[in-house]
Amino acid sequence: MQALASAAEWFIGLFIAGGEQFVGLVTGIVPLLIVLMTFVNALITLIGPEKIDKVGEAAGKEGLIYYPIRYMILPFLAVFFLTNPMAYTMGRFLPEKYKPAFYDSAVSFVHPPLGIFPHVNPGEYFVWGGIAAGIEQAGYRVSDLAIRYLLIGLVVILFRGIVTERITAIMSKRNVVAEEPAS
Repeated sequence: MQALASAAEWFIGLFIAGGEQFVGLVTGIVPLLIVLMTFVNALITLIGPEKIDKVGEAAGKEGLIYYPIRYMILPFLAVFFLTNPMAYTMGRFLPEKYKPAFYDSAVSFVHPPLGIFPHVNPGEYFVWGGIAAGIEQAGYRVSDLAIRYLLIGLVVILFRGIVTERITAIMSKRNVVAEEPAS
């Protein structure tokens, strides 16, 4: 009988712990994310969406000088202002040959800014929160990790964009896309 009572206490304890975790989220991160998203939307309205769109148009120009704009600045702005998954739509301003590489850069950048800008990917913030809790418990500063993660993320997306652009160019020259048979 004692074992059954202990099992019941343990079982209800799971739900109590889950409820405490939920209350912590509702009073902690959820209001923060709502305020951040409201701020970013207000910022977009103040700046003007057409000005943000012009950056996308400039990124589509030819030349090595435009790589950082196309694969660092544009993905950063898209992820910061439009958040995940809307950020990928910013690629609409680019010529078709750059769209796969932009997408690769943007999708690779939805995690690195989480430590500083949690609004960019709120669905994944809990992964960062777990890592941050471990870093704090180990006695390190989370802000140092967040800055490094963001900066390394920018370098990685630049390289990924350049490599994916080259792969896309090679595949396009091979004409890999098979045409559908006429019906």
